[in-house]
Amino acid sequence: METGTGEGRGGEGGSRVAGVARPYRVPLLEVPGIGEGAAGRRSRSRASQGRGTGARRPSGRVRDLHVAATMRAAAPYQRERGRSGAGLVLRGDDLREVVREGREGNLVLFVVDASGSMAARKRMTAVKTAVLSLLLDAYQRRDKVGLVTFRGSGAEVALPPTSSVEVGAARLRTLATGGRTPLAAGLVRAAEVLRVERLRDPARRPLLVLVTDGRATAGGSVERAASLLAGTAAVVVDCESGPVRLGLAVRLAARLRARLVPLDSLTDLGSVVHDHRPRDPRARGRQVQDRSARDHGMRDHGMRDRGVRDRGKAG
Repeated sequence: METGTGEGRGGEGGSRVAGVARPYRVPLLEVPGIGEGAAGRRSRSRASQGRGTGARRPSGRVRDLHVAATMRAAAPYQRERGRSGAGLVLRGDDLREVVREGREGNLVLFVVDASGSMAARKRMTAVKTAVLSLLLDAYQRRDKVGLVTFRGSGAEVALPPTSSVEVGAARLRTLATGGRTPLAAGLVRAAEVLRVERLRDPARRPLLVLVTDGRATAGGSVERAASLLAGTAAVVVDCESGPVRLGLAVRLAARLRARLVPLDSLTDLGSVVHDHRPRDPRARGRQVQDRSARDHGMRDHGMRDRGVRDRGKAG
């Protein structure tokens, strides 16, 4: 399945650069709750356009009147307002506006363990392929993406938050692995990136995607570093493999209050990516109609051909 370069030596002593296989579809990872960020296709959000989900009192001028809710609010007070004919007597307090819900784009920050413990188990190709698949998914969902990697003695921002998935994919393909595992340093650097981005764009909610086997062989306290990410929606992609597993990523996910996704469950979803666009049921219906009309036309054409042949034989 691999289509990228094979594993090779990196620039640093003992480091390696793993290849990347073909990307595949990934499950939807979303931020819980309802946000108010820029339009996208990932997490639920309040929007000026979208499906109506309820009604509320307007905070200012009514721009999208909810007629039924307004009538229900006014109906109990018609007698005391002196209603005598058709129609309702409305007051300003009766007005309700539509609450609409759509989807927003998020900041998806990937924090990738590039240490020797990942390379030693020949998991880095699977890891890089999974992250590449998630990057492509983020592009389709109109997210901003960033990439933090940690290995050796510290962590670095390999890709500051950007809308350019191409740059992220290029950085990922050249990512070297090797050395010790400064997990705490990776979490601290991620917290710094998110703090800066929160000041730049407070409406865009972050989603932290931590890709690791949970081992920590260098750096400071993982518990203290995890506390810096309190309240941040997170997903831990568990890369631990083998018959004997320590469950370190499971415990890390519990510390972060994160959703745990085993790496194998991403790859087992399986289908290779050809088109990430959401499937439109109406388009599917049109395809069925077109196929039916085409088949019907072919049957008619075949019947006409047989009729011509039969008349030729009769002549």
